Amino acid sequence: MTAVTMQAQSMQERLIVGLDLPTVKEAEQAVRELDGIVSFYKIGYQLAFAGGLDFARELASGGTKVFLDMKLLDIDHTVAKGVENIVRMGMTMLTIHAYPKAMQAAVEAARGSDLCLLAVSVLTSMDEQDMIDVGYEYDPHTLVLRRSEQALHAGMGGIVCSAAEAEAVRRIVGPDMAVVTPGIRPMGSDHGDQKRVVTPGQAIRNGSSHLVVGRPIVAAPNKREAAEAILDEMRSA
Repeated sequence: MTAVTMQAQSMQERLIVGLDLPTVKEAEQAVRELDGIVSFYKIGYQLAFAGGLDFARELASGGTKVFLDMKLLDIDHTVAKGVENIVRMGMTMLTIHAYPKAMQAAVEAARGSDLCLLAVSVLTSMDEQDMIDVGYEYDPHTLVLRRSEQALHAGMGGIVCSAAEAEAVRRIVGPDMAVVTPGIRPMGSDHGDQKRVVTPGQAIRNGSSHLVVGRPIVAAPNKREAAEAILDEMRSA
C-alpha cells in the first residue's frame, strides 16, 4: 500500500471493526446495524470457533473485506498449508506471529494472491513487565521495531502494532506497508484489558493505515453512533 493509495482511501475503508462476539447471530446483527458505515471486519478466535470461519467466507463472497486474525505460528509446512487455504477463502488480511521462518513460509504460500499478510509484533495487552515475565530481553517498543525490520525483509504486507509505536514503525517500513493498529479507544472510554492504547485521531496522525476497533463499537448501545463518532475522530486528525 503506497502513501498515495492510503491518502486516497476514505476513513471508512481504514476502519476495521472487530467482531469480538460470542455467536455468529450476534455478529450478523452487528453487521446489519453497521451497514453503509463499515465495510471491513475482523474475525478472531472467539467468533472463529463459533462458526465464524463460514461467516467470514459469506462476508467475503458478498464483497465485504475480512481481516482474519488467527496469529498463525507453527512449523513452516503447517503455516504454509494454512495460508494456502485462507487464500482460497477470499480473505483480505491475515495475521502471522512475527517469527522470521513463519513469515517466510507464509509469504511464499500467499505469493501471487491479494492476501495481505500482517506480522503481529507485540500484543497491545502487554507492557514491559509482561515482556520480562515471558523471558524477552527487549522492552515492547524495541521488540516491535526489531520485528518490523524482520517483517519488511520477509516481504510481509504489513505490521500489527500499538498506534503508540506506529510512527516509529512507519519510519522503518516506509510508505508501502500497512500499519494496522488495535488498542484504539475513543476519548474517555474504558481501556479494558488494553495497556498501550491510543485515540483514533492520534493513531491516524501517527501513521496508522488501518484502525481496529472492537468493543467500543460492538458493545455500544448504538453501534452506528459509536462507529460514526470514531470515524469523525479519524477524519479530524
